[in-house]
Amino acid sequence: MAGTSVLLHCRSLVWIGSRVVTSGAINNNISFIVKQSVRDFCSKMSAAELAKKAAACAAVDNHVTDNCMLGVGSGSTIVYAVERLADRVKTENLKVQCVPTSFQARQLIINHGLNLSDLERTPELDVAIDGADEVDDQMNLIKGGGGCLTQEKIVAANAKYFVVIADYRKRSKVLGEQWKKGVPIEVIPMAYKPVISQLCMQFGGKAELRMAKAKAGPVVTDNGNFIIDWQFDAVPENWKSVNQEITLIPGVVETGLFVNMAKKVYFGMDDGTVSIKE
Repeated sequence: MAGTSVLLHCRSLVWIGSRVVTSGAINNNISFIVKQSVRDFCSKMSAAELAKKAAACAAVDNHVTDNCMLGVGSGSTIVYAVERLADRVKTENLKVQCVPTSFQARQLIINHGLNLSDLERTPELDVAIDGADEVDDQMNLIKGGGGCLTQEKIVAANAKYFVVIADYRKRSKVLGEQWKKGVPIEVIPMAYKPVISQLCMQFGGKAELRMAKAKAGPVVTDNGNFIIDWQFDAVPENWKSVNQEITLIPGVVETGLFVNMAKKVYFGMDDGTVSIKE
């Protein structure tokens, strides 16, 4: 069930002891038994969404100025960033050029009435704001859970300042502590089998082709490529070296390792506050 749907569902329920009844059916005495874990799940979801919004708003408020050339990332946290950006553009009459990192980001920009650009027209960006699947103590990132890693990395690399927004669940001491799905790697379709073999032989661990959930077959990126998720056995000492070696494998387009790229990370906390790491 999608996060938004869960939140809406939670708001439509009234809790009575260990039972829950729909708000429109209390007088009819219609009830059903629910597990305590469901209540906890709804509470955690609301805290996580609150954290995402707090981080996104703080980053937009601190880094977007008039005449800004902005890279707009992808993912669920970015939705709040674009909403806040649209609000500021309207109320403060800001002029902002937005370069998207995915189809989703492009649609968000268009739907909120913001100025859409690209790297042809706007090759140098003042700032890029994007989410992350995990951030370690050295501000190394794993990105690509949503399959947009290549365009995200291109946009971030062409920004003077790369800002990351995430909720408290994405913060780790080392990569792999919280994010258990591995490092996403975008590959040319014809090369996915050889790349999987090379990854396992060279680095160990397990690598799998990411399969789609709403269609038959593999996930296909905005670039028409496949995604391999590499789950490493042990945390490498040098992520920069690992990233470089993976990109040298024929057929690899890009990795979801963002090493030494982020300048500042905004972590939204479960109480609505924001912790900043730089």
